[in-house]
Amino acid sequence: MARAVAFYDALGFEMIYGGAETEFTSYRAGSGYLNLIAMPDDTHWTWWGRPIFYVSDVDSFHANALQQGLEPEAEPADASWGERYFHITDPDGHELSFARPICG
Repeated sequence: MARAVAFYDALGFEMIYGGAETEFTSYRAGSGYLNLIAMPDDTHWTWWGRPIFYVSDVDSFHANALQQGLEPEAEPADASWGERYFHITDPDGHELSFARPICG
């Protein structure tokens, strides 16, 4: 939990419950929530998914991640489906996307 909390804190998520030493932590994510649950080290997930978080400025969010010592997969890019985005993987292997619709 400690490494996940450090990661999401560095990205600027607002913690509303829990913390590094707890079994459950909840962050505000726009109008929703991102919940973290501590699992035993020998538990490995077998499914894949990628939550997409819309942010007001993808490039500044990416720059902040770099300033915090995090390692996004690539520079922000404009996608053919109409979003500017970048991906980053959390310490437990969950891929996240930060995006903003491209206007015009």
